[in-house]
Amino acid sequence: MTATVFGDFLRFYRLRLALTQEELAERTGLSVRALSDMERGRARSPHRRTVDLLVTGLELAEPEAAEFAAQARVGRVAATAVEKPGRERALELSVARGLPPVLTELTGREDELRLLTGFAADAASSPGAQLVVIHGLPGVGKSALAVEAGNRLAERFADGCLFVDMRGMDPVPLTPEQAVHRLLRGFGVQDRSIPVDPDDRFALYRSLLLDREVLLILENVASEAQVRPLLTASPGTVVLVTSRKTLAGLSAHHRLELGLLGEDQAVRLLAVVAGAARVSAEPDAARRIARLCDGVPLALLIAGNRLASRPQWTIESLAAQLADERRRLTVLAAGDLQVRAAFEISYHQLSPEAARMFRLVALMPGPETTVEAAMVLAGEPAARVEAALEELVDASLLSDPGAAGRYTCHDLLRVFARERLELDEPPEAAEAAGERIRGWLVAVATKAGLFFDPDRAGTAAPIDGPDPVPDRAAAKRWLVAEQANWHGALSAAVERGEHRKVLDLATGMYWYSYLNGVGELWQGVFEAGVAAARALGDATATAEQLNCLAWVRYALCEQPREALEVNELAVRAAVEAGDLVSEAWSWYCRASIELRLGSPAEAIAIARRSVGLFESAGYQVGSHLAMSMLGVLLHAAGEFAEAVTVNQASLSYFRAAEGKLGEDELLGLGLVLIRCADTSAAVGDVPAALDLLDEAEELFAKYGVDAGLARVRFTRGKALIAAGDLAAAGAQLVSTLEQARWPEIRIEILVLLADLAGKTGEPARAREYRVRALAECARYDAPGVRVAASRLAAELGLVSVQTG
Repeated sequence: MTATVFGDFLRFYRLRLALTQEELAERTGLSVRALSDMERGRARSPHRRTVDLLVTGLELAEPEAAEFAAQARVGRVAATAVEKPGRERALELSVARGLPPVLTELTGREDELRLLTGFAADAASSPGAQLVVIHGLPGVGKSALAVEAGNRLAERFADGCLFVDMRGMDPVPLTPEQAVHRLLRGFGVQDRSIPVDPDDRFALYRSLLLDREVLLILENVASEAQVRPLLTASPGTVVLVTSRKTLAGLSAHHRLELGLLGEDQAVRLLAVVAGAARVSAEPDAARRIARLCDGVPLALLIAGNRLASRPQWTIESLAAQLADERRRLTVLAAGDLQVRAAFEISYHQLSPEAARMFRLVALMPGPETTVEAAMVLAGEPAARVEAALEELVDASLLSDPGAAGRYTCHDLLRVFARERLELDEPPEAAEAAGERIRGWLVAVATKAGLFFDPDRAGTAAPIDGPDPVPDRAAAKRWLVAEQANWHGALSAAVERGEHRKVLDLATGMYWYSYLNGVGELWQGVFEAGVAAARALGDATATAEQLNCLAWVRYALCEQPREALEVNELAVRAAVEAGDLVSEAWSWYCRASIELRLGSPAEAIAIARRSVGLFESAGYQVGSHLAMSMLGVLLHAAGEFAEAVTVNQASLSYFRAAEGKLGEDELLGLGLVLIRCADTSAAVGDVPAALDLLDEAEELFAKYGVDAGLARVRFTRGKALIAAGDLAAAGAQLVSTLEQARWPEIRIEILVLLADLAGKTGEPARAREYRVRALAECARYDAPGVRVAASRLAAELGLVSVQTG
């Protein structure tokens, strides 16, 4: 069957279904031009995938399909015999399947294999060869993935699979001419038949690939130039390239950056190598090894081999060895497999500038760096720093920064970078770079935090170096993104006894800490601030830092009793310093703590004292915030009339001063609005409460305060219950449940949701919410929680429940 005869059959079957070429193209995914060329005999006989697509699109019955495919195969052999002259006509049509052996079961790469299978399927309808580039850091398993993909996909390629190690990381990589010589031998060409002239050699290679369905795996590629002459436009061929470098200069159809294994996948790989029973016996130690190996398959393979070769070892004993960072890369060696050696190959191929940047990145307290931080580390301008960082990305020693502009150095690479820093960087240069980056991080964090302080905004010292925080919005982004780095720099300053730097940063973080972060972070910051203030003999600063620490303990860490102890120290420090404002804040904090500990009368008296101290100090914002707190306490005690009066006075002040307040003082207005709304709803004025909440929501949304928005939804949910709109109330309460900071509020939300479910005829859901609320009660001890737990236990038919 010649190409023309095949075209006649194709046209006959198409017309039998009354299909146009456009309609058949849509059915099969082939192009109209390809169909036209086949029908007119202008195209070579199609390869197998094209025939399969046509059989489906033309709805051929089994006998027709078999004959159609058989005639296509006959046509291919005939076309090859007619069109390939001389020695080419004598060549075998089959290609050797030269894949290296699989030594260890590929684990944790199922998603990547599915992607590669899909890429191979695309070749069926592609007008040319498909180029797929797999890249990633050393030891991540690029070769293993490529070989496994080759074994799984081999049957899809009628003319075989070829594998060539391009030796890209060797001192002398394979040249394209040497590579094409190996490929020709894989095609069955004898050495004596391979042309000496490089151009003739590549021409023969390309001619042999024409109309062939081949999977070509080019492993360990050094550069675009090394592999570009080996690329082909032959339809039906897939070229799979692996490299530590990104090979950005290649026009790949698909790119796959191979990442680290997740913890579960890493444990599975460890079990494959070391033994599933052994890993099952020590699951915690196995997970520890997975984390210490950073999800790098090579490291996990070595760790598994070490365990397999030493049956007397426990997994915990190996984990203990790996925990010593200075020995980790030495431990990760088994025979000729070494993580350090894999990293060294890439490191020694870097330019001097990129190698130095790689070493200096080890000085970053966290795993990420930016261009600005790298400028400080290297003491170089942005252009030179960016070039070095991009070279490290191309070498897969840093991750691609993406839109965020953040370069990541993974844990094992950071350990290696520290080794090279000690070996290759002059000690005085390394120390100077470390001092520069730590000082810069502390200074930028201090300035960023002060943007949120209504009394100290704009008081930070100028930044010595790049300034990434020109305004409040940039400051918030930077503090969130750089938390690991600036917190690490703070810890280093504590260790080095740099008390002034520590105190300045902690002081700058007070207002920001209210808006962002978690208790563990801020507890550490303000504990450091207290110690620094005491070391400097600054009584006023000591009182301020103790106030901050007490607030964190009760508001974020859910430790009211521990908070009370710190608060008592804060009161004494403020009195000793003669600082009325700090003393007033201490009593403000104490009022909240006493309420949570079940002493509402005591809390009301303390709040009144706080109001008086703020007024004596002439600090109006503090006075009216304390007045608003007094309204909350009066509300809790059931004294609604006075609560309304106090709240209205506080609200009137903030509204009158709104045009003069800073952004953070305006957030105080939002808090007052919520408190007024809560009291309004309690006295039956739900419309007024909802209006106040809308105003508060607009304010918190404007400044991106998620905690404030959550509090608005919680209060609105309660108001809507009072209004009888149960569905809307439930939606508000559910949306705020996960963001609720305090256990009492989480418990109250769950109880309210249980009551709502009961009212709407959903007893199973009501019980679920009550069980969740009781579980919350069991984790926390406070008077209000104990009362709620008793009620819930009774409703669930339980005799008793323990809290705390």
